[in-house]
Amino acid sequence: MTTDFKFILDTLWLLISGALVMWMGAGFALVEAGLCQAKNTVTILTKNLVVYAVACLLYWLLGYNLMYGEGNAVLGAGLMLSGMKDGAHSLMSDFFFQVVFVATAASIVSGAVNERMKFWAFFWFTVVLSAVIYPIQGHWSWGGTALGGLMENFKDFAGSTVVHSVGGWAALAGVIVLGPRLGKYGPDGRVRPIPPSNMALATLGTFILWLGWFGFNGGSQLAAGSMDDIKAVALVIVNTNMAAAAGSVAAVILTQLLYRKMDLSMVLNGALSGLVAITAGPQYPSIALAVLIGAVGGVLVVFAVPFFDKLKLDDPVGALSVHLVNGVWGTLAVGLFSPEATFLAQLRGVAIVGVFTFGLSLMTWLILHKAMGLRVTPQEEQEGIDLHEFGMEAYSGLGPQRSRPSFGS
Repeated sequence: MTTDFKFILDTLWLLISGALVMWMGAGFALVEAGLCQAKNTVTILTKNLVVYAVACLLYWLLGYNLMYGEGNAVLGAGLMLSGMKDGAHSLMSDFFFQVVFVATAASIVSGAVNERMKFWAFFWFTVVLSAVIYPIQGHWSWGGTALGGLMENFKDFAGSTVVHSVGGWAALAGVIVLGPRLGKYGPDGRVRPIPPSNMALATLGTFILWLGWFGFNGGSQLAAGSMDDIKAVALVIVNTNMAAAAGSVAAVILTQLLYRKMDLSMVLNGALSGLVAITAGPQYPSIALAVLIGAVGGVLVVFAVPFFDKLKLDDPVGALSVHLVNGVWGTLAVGLFSPEATFLAQLRGVAIVGVFTFGLSLMTWLILHKAMGLRVTPQEEQEGIDLHEFGMEAYSGLGPQRSRPSFGS
């Protein structure tokens, strides 16, 4: 009876945590919609919903096999093998918990390439990311092979590298191939801000992500059926919360000092940066150390956003600064502060995953660019992707009336 009860608690915790992580998709959608222009909102919302659906299907058909493949058990009609992360006690609950992580990585890419990419180009990249790129690198870190020993002793508790910097490296490759939005950078090299459409949506999205992260990190304990497990989950969630708080406060103070005005977008990204940074190791530090890691994340994002702009790498939502920069920082922080990790092993893991993900993503983007083109036309970008690719507006009647394509003609 005790064994059955532990099985129930462990499985239930994975399912609840997975549901929280799935709800992060709503957070990504709102953050992107709020920080981008209203004329592209339908596109953004569609991408974020379809990203989740595509990730579920492709990870079921192929990705989970590549990442955790041992044995020959079949789940449904897909080629689902019986391998699973250590400590997970139900194949179904483990699959559900893992698949929502794939969708998170793909959502990161969505934000960075917003407002000038064709929907179908992004769709096909998501297929490759979910079925091939994410699961192969995940197999080295979480799936058991350690890449012939090269990833030995690499520690990433909930995915600062495996999820967040992977999404960031893939996004970086896409941004390089895609180029900046029209008018973002002047001929003199100066950055021309493109105002966000709705900071209320972006703020709500950040709160949703913050909440979902308790499942993201807390669920990565993979068990809740014993007193030790519950204590570990509590520590993870508290450290996750405190790192986010520190990241947001660090960003609000730093923007005031640097610009003499506070910047809400930076404050929101400061909270997200603290969350990304603590994700690699929320299970070991004291609260004070978690606050330090999160605060450094909030500082880094304030400097990273203008740094990428100087390189003319246009990222409408700051995804590179939040997920790539702080995914790397959080992973290296484990090597600096955790007694169970070394800085060299963490650095090596970051480098291997980064080179693999960026290289394969770049190749995929270039193939898609050659085969179908990545960018919408200048006219479509100026008038809004929503009208041209979807034939509708998110906020009908609030702006100038424009002709809509007819689907019946």
